[in-house]
Amino acid sequence: MAVVPPKTVVVVPTYNERDNLPVLAALLADLPVPNLHLLVVDDDSPDGTGEVADKLVAEAPDTVGVLHRRTKDGLGRAYLAGMARALDEGADVVVQMDADLSHPASALPVMLDTLRTEDAAVVIGSRYVAGGSTAAEWPRSRRALSAWANAYVNAILRLGLKDATAGFKAWRAETLRALDLDSVHSNGYSFQVEMNHRAVTRGFTLLEVPIHFEERGRGTSKMDLRVQLESALTPWRLRFGGPAGRSGAGSGNGGPARVGPR
Repeated sequence: MAVVPPKTVVVVPTYNERDNLPVLAALLADLPVPNLHLLVVDDDSPDGTGEVADKLVAEAPDTVGVLHRRTKDGLGRAYLAGMARALDEGADVVVQMDADLSHPASALPVMLDTLRTEDAAVVIGSRYVAGGSTAAEWPRSRRALSAWANAYVNAILRLGLKDATAGFKAWRAETLRALDLDSVHSNGYSFQVEMNHRAVTRGFTLLEVPIHFEERGRGTSKMDLRVQLESALTPWRLRFGGPAGRSGAGSGNGGPARVGPR
């Protein structure tokens, strides 16, 4: 009897990404990853991204799905809705990935292989471990802001991650179920930090593997002042009001950077 490979669902939130989404779907379809599925979570994009997603489903109904939401209430809410759908539909692995082509699809097989072969609950595609990099087009101010954000988060929460704000992740399904997703508070980009914090404080092992982070394809960033404010306040909320637990940090040369119990 043939062994069915683990079901991997790539959850991709979208808002006005009609030009980038078909490119990403094609890149994922070309990967040598069996039983790989794409789940688009569209927040009623006025540019017609939802219709583009419906067309992708019609072309590949066995591997592409779409969740249409009528409320645009943040990246975190979209991810939580997509993760819940993926888990309900039997996912063994759930991947978080941006729709703007900044996350390299080519890195996904390595991330999944690391998740499978290492004792890890989640694997993070990291810009800042050895071998990782960011787009050459990034201005110095953006590089400085990104570095400061990671230093800020780690100083408050002591996560021990090189890229604590990263959004490219592969989670084991059983880890997500253990993180009590219904009680996650963050709406925007700080969702990434809250999820890392929950995993670390519950004693799970997080691994970072290097990626090259590209500049987005077409379209514009969704980072506004409200999202920035939430990102600044969330680490303090988690430190003084988040789930109790202990954290450990460690990394090694010659392999994935590791955070987890000692």
